[in-house]
Amino acid sequence: MKIIAIGRNYAEHIEELKNERPSAPVVFLKPDTALLKNNAAFYHPDFSQNIHHEVELVLKVSKEGKNIQRQFAHRYFDEIGIGIDFTARDLQDTCKAKGLPWEIAKAFNGSAPVGEFLPLSRFAKFDDINFHLKINGQVRQKGNTAMMLFDFGTIIEYVSKFFTLKKGDLIFTGTPAGVSKVQIGDRLEAFIEDEKLLDFEVK
Repeated sequence: MKIIAIGRNYAEHIEELKNERPSAPVVFLKPDTALLKNNAAFYHPDFSQNIHHEVELVLKVSKEGKNIQRQFAHRYFDEIGIGIDFTARDLQDTCKAKGLPWEIAKAFNGSAPVGEFLPLSRFAKFDDINFHLKINGQVRQKGNTAMMLFDFGTIIEYVSKFFTLKKGDLIFTGTPAGVSKVQIGDRLEAFIEDEKLLDFEVK
């Protein structure tokens, strides 16, 4: 399986990082070794002093497809979950300043904790899903899919032009504002609506 991730998909997050607003989805990949499941602890790597949390809704691809039209995109995922796109911001800034790719800042081991998934039947509509992240009991990020620049259908249509989607692939759909540094000892809890689906510690 592969992890496809979308950057710069919430306007306020773009502003907080002083990035340019994109005209098309910003896409990057994480390998399967980035995946962290079953509420396993995240071990803070020693190569970064500034690991940021980015909470995101995650789509689980249910069948193979490419060049998918937007109106048929809902046929290609069957569950929605929540995850964290951990980012080594110091490494990313260094790479970006040199005009280099920044996979080492996004795709390192354990950089994609993913919680439980919910079936699509749990969602009345895709453009009004609330989600949030708590750190040490305090809400740090809040989002709603109505705030996305590119909705689920647009994301699937776009990425499937370049990558064949396969069953079991995961699509991280972007993070709202509020990203910040995590510390060893932090406890992260992620929710869709009021249901906690991810709960782990930084060690």
